[in-house]
Amino acid sequence: MAKRQNAISLIKENIILEPKELLKNIDVMHPTDIATSLKKIKKEDKESFFKLLLEIPDDLLGDVLLELPENIRDEAYKSLSVEQLAEAIDELETDDATDIIQDIEDFDEQKANDILGGLEEEDQNDINWLKRYEEDEAGAFMQTELFSAKIEETIGDAIARLKIAKETNELENIHQVFLIDKESSLLAAIPLEDLIIFDFTKTFKEVLQNNDKTEYAKGQKFFKPFSVKANDDIDDVIKQFEQYDLSVVAVTGYKNRLIGRITSDDIIDAMEKNATEQIYQLAGVNDDYELEDNLVKTSKTRGQWLFINLFTAILASLVIGIFDDTIKNFIALAILMPIVASMGGNSGTQTLTVMVRQIALGDIDIDDSKNAIKKEVFISIFNGLFFAFVMGVIASLWFDTWMIGIVIGLSMIITLFSAGFFGATIPLLLKKFNIDPAIGSTVILTTVTDIIGFFSFLGLAKIMLVS
Repeated sequence: MAKRQNAISLIKENIILEPKELLKNIDVMHPTDIATSLKKIKKEDKESFFKLLLEIPDDLLGDVLLELPENIRDEAYKSLSVEQLAEAIDELETDDATDIIQDIEDFDEQKANDILGGLEEEDQNDINWLKRYEEDEAGAFMQTELFSAKIEETIGDAIARLKIAKETNELENIHQVFLIDKESSLLAAIPLEDLIIFDFTKTFKEVLQNNDKTEYAKGQKFFKPFSVKANDDIDDVIKQFEQYDLSVVAVTGYKNRLIGRITSDDIIDAMEKNATEQIYQLAGVNDDYELEDNLVKTSKTRGQWLFINLFTAILASLVIGIFDDTIKNFIALAILMPIVASMGGNSGTQTLTVMVRQIALGDIDIDDSKNAIKKEVFISIFNGLFFAFVMGVIASLWFDTWMIGIVIGLSMIITLFSAGFFGATIPLLLKKFNIDPAIGSTVILTTVTDIIGFFSFLGLAKIMLVS
């Protein structure tokens, strides 16, 4: 299995090809550009879209399908035959092939089994093996195709094997050779740019023993491979890629045996997926339904969070109701209340967003969270004092009484302090209880800042203005 690599991009300056033009140039186009044009065609002419799918060459079809949005991709899976999908999957690397099989299993398990049965036995075994890993494990992102060599093999023989593999499109994106022993345990990894300068008649063992850069013989770290276990959390793998600017990492199993590799393109996809999930969850939206064409499903999932938000809004309104007499006596309070709520909400959201992102990146955990909380509280107090002064002056001049300026100023300090404190602690508390900090944090924080903001503002007004 291997992707087509000789395609080029014909789309310049966001120009999308029409069906006839796309069909004319499809053999030399990059899969991403084909998918971009297909998305536009799908919106304007569904019939042409499905006809074009049948015209895409087998060595491009799999890559094109993977570049389509999920909802369009599922329609394509349903329209294509078992034979067409089997041919397309046969051209893909094992990780991508497994993704397609699992996608199809979600809505048609029998079709997925038929497609799998149409592949070579070796490919079937690889896919069935990769399917056993959970979606958050490193094994779910690895591919079994890699360039490895036994420690006793000569460099010349290994390069000859690599040449054949490249000519037959069995391998792509090769960055290094992984060196293994007789038990297939990972020993070292040599980048290709270093490999080509060695004596091709020597074995890898001789090169490593004679090279002062090798960890294998000299205790150095130059050829020490970056590796992860197949059951490692993919978030930990992402951090390793980011920390060391890796392009590939080896995946090992029992007794450090080399079983696959994860490349940077898969890590980029995982990072994009994580970022998308966080953005949606912060807004109380389920990303699984946002690309659905079914408006009822999408409305239902959004409505669940809106219902929770309605309940929390009622709580804030009940707080306001406690001070209805105070508001009747001072209409200015009703005018100024939205300012208090808005400042508290925005300040809290700023803190919450920073904390959730830092937790996701691993920059903050429960053990060292005190400094992060202190920082956010200090910032909120500083901003509270500044905007208390600004709003206090404005309110005093607006309503021609300095006392109402003092009330809203004190309330602003309390509200922004609360927003900073709870914006920092809520995601940490959720993390402590193994709940995704992005889920529900916004709703909880909004409730807290609204209640504290209204209670402090109206409570101070009742004490300082009425009495």
